[in-house]
Amino acid sequence: MKKRVLRMVFGIFFALSLSAQESLPNLPVISRLDPGDMVFRQYIADVEAARRRIFNRDRTGDTAELLAGDLTIYAYQLGAGEDVFTLAARCNIPYAALATLNRLAHKDGFAGAPQLILPSMPGVFIPENPESDLELLIFTGRASLDGVPVTINRAGKRERFLFIPGDDFSPTERAFFLNTGFRYPLRNYRLTSPFGPRVNPVTGNFAVHQGLDLAAPEGTEVFAVREGTVVELGTDPVYGNYIIIRHGENWASLYGHLSKFETALRNNVRSGSLIGRVGSTGQSTGPHLHFELRQNGRAQDPGRLLFTK
Repeated sequence: MKKRVLRMVFGIFFALSLSAQESLPNLPVISRLDPGDMVFRQYIADVEAARRRIFNRDRTGDTAELLAGDLTIYAYQLGAGEDVFTLAARCNIPYAALATLNRLAHKDGFAGAPQLILPSMPGVFIPENPESDLELLIFTGRASLDGVPVTINRAGKRERFLFIPGDDFSPTERAFFLNTGFRYPLRNYRLTSPFGPRVNPVTGNFAVHQGLDLAAPEGTEVFAVREGTVVELGTDPVYGNYIIIRHGENWASLYGHLSKFETALRNNVRSGSLIGRVGSTGQSTGPHLHFELRQNGRAQDPGRLLFTK
């Protein structure tokens, strides 16, 4: 409901407001991140001027609209050995501005990306139609909507954003961009058993419950909590039909008691991809998802690590 209301507000805001820069054709191209590049020198001068204005906005009374009036956009192609962090450092611009303007969901998205566009002003760009987990977090997390509509022309395509000058990632958004955040595997659920010591409801034995039990109707969709690779998919006497997804070198997630698989072994999945359906297979007293997060093979409490919005 909140997302739908925000989308309506965005639509009205874009319909009633004119962008400070309605379109930005023929972007100046930075060839090298070097003072010898005249375009790069101009870009750095624009960034420094924008930073001063944002820093002094409380004294000068500059509104978001006035600040965004000085927003300029440049183009640049990443070179060998460059990444988002080196680019942000050389350009003196936060990586939140680079990531949100280029609609890159995580830090690895910069590798092999097409020509990037660089804003001259720190801030966050919220797309009109968010797609990735990061964009959805940003879209739903800015309740005040204290921003300015801007339209960017890129490769013949017009993209509309709400630009919030001087804004930055929240801790949760930064975690998702750095690819350390996890989402819940179910959209609707009832927590029936948390992580920790308990009496097993089937065997009656006292043991440590190494995950969360999330009750939901049979057939409820189960989603990958983060991008990764399906490294196990099978049937176990305890877990029933289960899936294990590896997320990088250190993390893995397990989904148990499934009624149906919606992915395959060795598939690369995105965060939020449909991977299975809730069931009651294996050691289970009713339809639910048994979910685990493991770091270097050791079970961690998912309740402390999952993003709940």
